[in-house]
Amino acid sequence: MSETPPNPPITESVSPYESLNSRKLHEAAERALDHYLAPAHIMATPYTPSSMFMVNPQTDTESLLANACESLASATVMLGDFAGTLEGPSRNTLLGIAQVVMLGELAVNQVLDNVVPKE
Repeated sequence: MSETPPNPPITESVSPYESLNSRKLHEAAERALDHYLAPAHIMATPYTPSSMFMVNPQTDTESLLANACESLASATVMLGDFAGTLEGPSRNTLLGIAQVVMLGELAVNQVLDNVVPKE
């Protein structure tokens, strides 16, 4: 004959804020989670490109886009080649960067296709 398990004791629901100590503990836990999981606030200065090298303002849009597309294609190849020399997380990071550059190349290429050359 099997015995019936005893009923668990009936307890009142307890809020984590029942006492001052539990509230402090909860607040400390929230601060810790925010520290490790919240996005970091980067206090970097904004990027300003060097004025040493300038693009000729008279260069037409189609030529600029074609050059940008070729530069991005070259960067994709260089990143892929370099990623081939690495292993593990560094390789994965580099391949991810190569993919982002390739997506930029595709976008620039599409804009280039959309540009109607001036005649």
